Amino acid sequence: MIESATTRAETGSSLLGDQKAMEAGEGKERFLRQRQVFIFFVLLGIAQAASEPRHYSVAEETESGSFVANLLKDLGLEVNELAARGARVISKGKKTRFHFDRQTGDLLLNEKLDREELCGLAEPCVLPFQVLLENPLQFFQAALRIRDINDHSPVFLDKEIILKISESVTPGTTFLIERAQDLDVGSNSLQSYTVSPNSHFHLKLQDSPDGILPQLVLDKALDREEQAEIRLTLTALDGGTPPRTGTALVRIEVLDINDNAPEFAKQFYKVQVQENSPIGFPVVIVSASDLDIGTYGEISYVFSQASEDIRKTFQINAKSGELFLTQKLDFESTQTYTLNVQATDGGGLSGSCVVFVQVMDLNDNPPELTMSTFIDHIPENLEETIIAVFRVSDPDSGDNGRMVCSIPDDLPFFLKPSVENFYTLVTNTALDRETRAEYNITITVTDLGTPRLKTQHNLTVTVSDVNDNAPTFSQTTYTLRVRENNSPALHIGSVSATDRDSGANAQVTYSLLPPHDPQLPLGSLVSINADNGQLFALRSLDFEALQAFEFRVRAADRGSPALSSQALVRVLVADANDNAPFVLYPLQNGSAPCTELVPRAAEAGYLVAKVVAVDGDSGQNAWLSYQLLKATEPGLFGVWAHNGEVRTARPLSERDAVKHRLLVLVRDHGEPPLSASVTLHVLLVDGFSQPYLPLPDAAAAEARADPLTVYLVVALASVSSLFLFSVLVFVAVRLCRRSRAASGGGCSVPEGPFPGHLVDVSGAGTLSHSYQYEVCLTGGSGTNEFKFLKPILPSFLALGEERISEANPSFRDNFEFN
Repeated sequence: MIESATTRAETGSSLLGDQKAMEAGEGKERFLRQRQVFIFFVLLGIAQAASEPRHYSVAEETESGSFVANLLKDLGLEVNELAARGARVISKGKKTRFHFDRQTGDLLLNEKLDREELCGLAEPCVLPFQVLLENPLQFFQAALRIRDINDHSPVFLDKEIILKISESVTPGTTFLIERAQDLDVGSNSLQSYTVSPNSHFHLKLQDSPDGILPQLVLDKALDREEQAEIRLTLTALDGGTPPRTGTALVRIEVLDINDNAPEFAKQFYKVQVQENSPIGFPVVIVSASDLDIGTYGEISYVFSQASEDIRKTFQINAKSGELFLTQKLDFESTQTYTLNVQATDGGGLSGSCVVFVQVMDLNDNPPELTMSTFIDHIPENLEETIIAVFRVSDPDSGDNGRMVCSIPDDLPFFLKPSVENFYTLVTNTALDRETRAEYNITITVTDLGTPRLKTQHNLTVTVSDVNDNAPTFSQTTYTLRVRENNSPALHIGSVSATDRDSGANAQVTYSLLPPHDPQLPLGSLVSINADNGQLFALRSLDFEALQAFEFRVRAADRGSPALSSQALVRVLVADANDNAPFVLYPLQNGSAPCTELVPRAAEAGYLVAKVVAVDGDSGQNAWLSYQLLKATEPGLFGVWAHNGEVRTARPLSERDAVKHRLLVLVRDHGEPPLSASVTLHVLLVDGFSQPYLPLPDAAAAEARADPLTVYLVVALASVSSLFLFSVLVFVAVRLCRRSRAASGGGCSVPEGPFPGHLVDVSGAGTLSHSYQYEVCLTGGSGTNEFKFLKPILPSFLALGEERISEANPSFRDNFEFN
């Protein structure tokens, strides 16, 4: 046990000695490192100006350990050289915000970065750092830009905003409200305000250098006795996605009558303060007055809707209205301040003004442009016209006050310099309004300071019109179609012309030119609306009288002198079905009807008669069809639909009635179709021996009724029969002689009082296709006297041709008479 104790004691002494030796070595190593760091910073300061920093970026609130960039390419090293050369990252400050991985060359974050904590409202937010290579000694400058994210909601410093408003305040009065604060920048910063719906106020937003200022505008007069307090919810919205909001309660206390609010001598104070001004430096004295007396005339001054930064930097004397500094100004931090000062009297009424404080720095004045002469309207087609005369100036001095003036190269203008920094803006070519009617000219004035500042002035030059373009029709020829029988004043179409000029030079009026054909009564046919070119038919047009006509239209502008152009208008009259078919044969003139004779020996298809009709229309409206509407004995006769021929449908028999009445309908193909009807009387005969013989029962009844009449009828019939027989014999002899002369043969007269067959010219029966004969009883002649051998169809055809020619000249060529 004693040896063990001794051994432990020796071991402890040895360990203590080793510990002391290690501490001595660490102290020596710490000294060497401090010396290396000291040498590094000395060399860093020397070489900093010669190295150009490399830039990287990362979004704020990125997690610790996140990848920023790989530095191998920028350092120009391989991975195995990083450890050998002792590469590491050094940044300002006590915190180590970066970690450099020597194994991969990756730059990583050691902690989350809060842009608002590091840079506040400054933008861009940049953290500089250096990469140190110890062996041999070398360093690289770099900078990390921290991008803003929408991680802060708008915040009102006061959750409850109290406004004391007198009931005598008139509608339209505005009241400033405390503005919300948003630590984000750019599009993520505060963008808009809304207020809860109410009947007394609406929200008005006013732009200022420091952002949007919310103002309440009184819409309806307040009445304290009706409502002593009004509560509104004011909402601030930023521009993030999704947007963040913040709210505050606006409590409005309606005060009793205090009819004069404080009024400032100026509504806007602009003050320039050097950034090195000491604490307590007087900035400006604002002054307001109140026409009231007593407590209502006592005014106190306070800041309204001031941010926390403004409250730390400025202070105002509540009695005198004097503003002074409470801390030094820093131009690099904030260039301008906008202070809203509110003056409130003892009655609760208030007025406000804006104090704009500008922090002065070197070369902080941009150039100024003063326009002496400007002509914003110039006529086209003029050479080298003076547009504007202006002067440029810069309150700075040296290079900061020297300026360069320019305009874009793609415009037909140039700047001509003159004395005392005067410039003349002149056109370098004639302008054409139809090519370009307006020019936006940006005059840029840039100083030569560091940094360079510039001013841009925009001019809008309008090219005035000259009447150098004649109206142009949309078509050289217009074809209009109108149906006949139109109503008067019918709109049949329009012509349209445009003029590339403007104003009165582009106002087009339309008129009709005299027609080339002096026989055309154009003034009674159409008229034109002088303003819009609409054409109207003055009267009803008739296709059968006028199928088409044309004329010219003139379009003239109202310039001086007036320019014009012409277009041809062709009007085509479309046919309407306004003419019913007209029957040429058989005639329907109210006289005794004509009777068609058909022998009982006629076979099926025997031509009885042909109904001839014409139509004064054209085209489809003149296509005629024929139809048998009614017949004494259906099925015995038929009518061909296309040529109107009436033929037997079957062979005749002894049982068929002697007399037949046929009603034929003639119809055109118009829409709606028109028609006419004609009645045919057909008599079935054995040759020509027994036409118009009444039935025996009817003759016996008449004989019994009047014996004397019967005797007279018998006598007249005998005489007529004898006469008819003589005529027929004469005709037969003549025909036989003609036939004998032609063929050398003979001809015998048929037996009986009448011949069994007459001359058959066409071979289609007793009635030829080219000639028909009217065989009718004379009026009051009974049964035996006839009016005979009167050729009728040629005269009807001649009459038909005359009627057709009068109705439609073109119909003669399309219709064939048989």
